[in-house]
Amino acid sequence: MKILKFGGSSVGTPERISSIIELVTHSNRYAPGEVRGIVVSAFQGVTDELIGLANQASKGDDGYKTRLQALERRHLEAIEALVPVARRSAILASAKVTLNELGDLLHGITLVSECSPRTLDLIMSFGERLSAFIIAEAFISRGHDAEMLDAREIVWTNEVFGNARPDKEKTEAATRAYFASHPKLQIVTGFIGTSNTELTTTLGRGGSDYTASILGAALTVDEIEIWTDVDGMLTADPRKVPKAFPIPEITFEEAMELCHFGAKVIYPPTMQPAIDAHIPLVIKNTLRPDSLGTRIVENAATLPYPITGISSIGSIALIRLEGSGMVGVAGTAARLFKALAAARINIILITQASSEHTICCAIDPTSIDSARGAVHEEFALEIQAGMISPLVVEEDLAIVSIVGERMRQTPGISARVFAALGSNAINVVAVAQGSSELNISAVISHEDETKALNALHDEFFANRAKTINLWIIGTGLIGSTLLKQLDAQRDILRDTLALDLQLRGIANSRKMILAKESDDSLDFTIELSDSSPAFIASDFVDHIRTAHLPNCVFVDCTASEDVPQHYARLLRKNIAVVTPNKRGISSEIDLYNQILSAAHDRRTPFLHETCVGAALPVLSTLRDLVRSGDKVHRIEAVLSGTLSFIFNSMDEGRSFSDAVREAKQLGYTEPDPRDDLSGADVARKVLILARNAGLPFEISQVAIHPILPPEASSWSVDEFLERLPTLNSHFEQQVTQARASGKRLFFGALIDCVERRAEIGLRAVPLDHPFCALSGSDNIVAFSTRRYSPNALVVKGPGAGAEVTAAGVFADIIRIAS
Repeated sequence: MKILKFGGSSVGTPERISSIIELVTHSNRYAPGEVRGIVVSAFQGVTDELIGLANQASKGDDGYKTRLQALERRHLEAIEALVPVARRSAILASAKVTLNELGDLLHGITLVSECSPRTLDLIMSFGERLSAFIIAEAFISRGHDAEMLDAREIVWTNEVFGNARPDKEKTEAATRAYFASHPKLQIVTGFIGTSNTELTTTLGRGGSDYTASILGAALTVDEIEIWTDVDGMLTADPRKVPKAFPIPEITFEEAMELCHFGAKVIYPPTMQPAIDAHIPLVIKNTLRPDSLGTRIVENAATLPYPITGISSIGSIALIRLEGSGMVGVAGTAARLFKALAAARINIILITQASSEHTICCAIDPTSIDSARGAVHEEFALEIQAGMISPLVVEEDLAIVSIVGERMRQTPGISARVFAALGSNAINVVAVAQGSSELNISAVISHEDETKALNALHDEFFANRAKTINLWIIGTGLIGSTLLKQLDAQRDILRDTLALDLQLRGIANSRKMILAKESDDSLDFTIELSDSSPAFIASDFVDHIRTAHLPNCVFVDCTASEDVPQHYARLLRKNIAVVTPNKRGISSEIDLYNQILSAAHDRRTPFLHETCVGAALPVLSTLRDLVRSGDKVHRIEAVLSGTLSFIFNSMDEGRSFSDAVREAKQLGYTEPDPRDDLSGADVARKVLILARNAGLPFEISQVAIHPILPPEASSWSVDEFLERLPTLNSHFEQQVTQARASGKRLFFGALIDCVERRAEIGLRAVPLDHPFCALSGSDNIVAFSTRRYSPNALVVKGPGAGAEVTAAGVFADIIRIAS
């Protein structure tokens, strides 16, 4: 035997009412007679509308009549849609009588200009009474043996209007007697009851669920089904956590905890009759009746996760009583809670420092003034004497909670909670955990609520893929190649590493596209166009900072000097930065230190491996040497893939001009090859190496020995390319001289950490020098250190090209994600 309950969204339209009749009677879901009663709510939105009518009428505003007519029209049209013409007249007449009674009550309210809680309960009861009447007649019209049951005949309560509590014994006796004498399918009004003096009452929030639970317990049914508009209880609110998924089975205790902290599927007190009677509750989706839903039982099957779910309360205030006069004084907490209770203030969360110096309570923000007044009145003498401070109030806060039976006696859960929050720059204001170890709650800033929920969901349900949110600026050769690599590898990463890469924003120097909502993402193949919004660096960065998403990575694939100015702001918000852009870390030492300090202070990744040597592990090797206590004496390097290619080609017999033109055709050079030939780019790489080796150099301290004549800087690009052959003899002479002395010519860099100097320029080196192992566009870096001497530690490989550089950036993104 089962009791079913359908909420307002499930009976919101005639079409949905027809679908639940089909679901109950014509599917293979239930055996004949298995469903003993169906509890229904008012049509969707009707209860709120009735409250609005009563409030409007109490103010003497005749405008309520227009709204009443609309309400009447909605119910009569539902009858016309659900009941055939042959039966319609009598049913319309009955409904009209009930609606006229409602109109008379509202008129009476206008006369006295007041709506008492008692009267409001009676007004609200019309929603369920009309709904149950219409649905019962719809069942009958389809040939089913059904009848309406006004719950006021069986649910007896006290007279706390608006939140009445049932008389358990009287209600259960009345329910059993009624159902024993009424074998038909009962369509029951939820939410309402009657007092011992036969006054209409309502059961408060979740009242229809409560009715179903009461009836199920009284009839000792096998199961109570709560039909709503979601697929059961989910691991988190899907409106805030897109990856939330249904929980197949959960214990009563877990459900109570999750619902207390914001999961609105079912209201905790409404479960109590079912809990007492050991009757499973099943949450199902009317819109997706074949989905499994969630079973709420005494002993649930174990899930493959350390927790069961995450929930939140999005708007709370924290009140704090503190003072030296509280230490060692018995009864302070009791007085505080008594004062708040007397003011009818509900306490959501409590935490107290072991020093006894402070007590914190989370309350609804609408209760702040009442709480302040009650506490100041209770502790007036202590406050006046300076023993206790005036009540401290913090607003714009939220509570996030993780819940699960498996948390009990499982070490490390708290550490993972705070690590996940901390790594995403989410500050914890207060913490509470019961000795049952079923729940850990943290008070955080309201604006961090969504980010915290997603961070915790990724942390504890990671095998369902951890989301990495990407913002990429720069769609030139490296940026566009990176996007292609990300697109090609995205599914593989999800399957093999459980990483879900989401593109949230993309920009170039002129245009940008940003995901409109926090759960939106962009396609990796998206292209910027003239119709895209104009790029403004500060707006792009602000979008990242205010997205309130976890696991954010900003990727700068530009050569801009302006974009790195924003790195520190991002890092301080725990947004990781990955970049092949040398401008930021080769700029003034103050900006360099500011960026590194932000990364260090917030423990946020700042990865720029590709700034030197593309995807070669140059910087990581240097950092490892320094961190492990080695002493770097000397760094020799060929750091330009372009110049490496040019001089390797000349060594093979090509002319300087042909080598430069071929490098340009292969995409090794900048659009203006002089940017490479000037050595400015190499100088920046040398500066980065020097700084990582512990030399706080500025760019002016890197000596550049130019290889081009001074007048070349005044030529246009076309003119430079045209005049290239005039430089052939100069370079051919230098190559010949090097060969004659048994050497080879390279554009190399030298950092002497002992003499504290750095320089770049053409160098002729012996044939046994590591540089002579180079070919094509390879880079090489040789580290001579205290440990690596006389044989240097050498890093060698491709140091130029969009594919390898983008791959290095990609690797840094994966490194952060892992």
